[in-house]
Amino acid sequence: MKNVLVLFAHPRFEQSRANKALVKSISAMPEVTFHDLYEQYPYFQIDVEREKELLLQHDIIVWHHPFYWYSCPPLLKQWIDMVLEFGWAYGPGGNELKGKMCLQVITTGGSEAVYRSEGKNVYSINQFLRPFEQTARLCGMRYISPYAVMGTHKLTEEQLAMHAEQYREIIYNLREEIPVSEVKGCVFQNDIPEIKKLAR
Repeated sequence: MKNVLVLFAHPRFEQSRANKALVKSISAMPEVTFHDLYEQYPYFQIDVEREKELLLQHDIIVWHHPFYWYSCPPLLKQWIDMVLEFGWAYGPGGNELKGKMCLQVITTGGSEAVYRSEGKNVYSINQFLRPFEQTARLCGMRYISPYAVMGTHKLTEEQLAMHAEQYREIIYNLREEIPVSEVKGCVFQNDIPEIKKLAR
């Protein structure tokens, strides 16, 4: 069984229906450490050594955040800048994260339709997430297809519950090393057949 570290970054978590549902579904799972960065570091004073130790203690790293201006909230970006140091996470001798799995979980106010070449945002979510993918790869981690909950403002309670169940199933599968998370051709974890069945 693998250990999972969920690095959660949401500056307005209390106002987010979608993220409340997602977090509730996984925060009490065995072998899952839920780490709320904004709660831990309200003044952005990141304890780099503590964060490194947490990373070393876990096999699977989850970046869970809302999609802010085509990227992540500032505290998660600062975490990446400060914690993933040269010579530790990448570069000569920087092999501490090699082989760990990295999953990105995001929520967006915009629907999937606006994140297409013909949509108003022109590019897909996967294209916007390329810097995160490359960051993980530079650190020797296995970056898998992200899980995206889109159009959050219009989701019904039933739809939110379905997404929460899907998220829990993904974390369970990763924790139990069930090999459904790296299906070739999947744009999102949402597209994996075993996960899509939960939406029916």
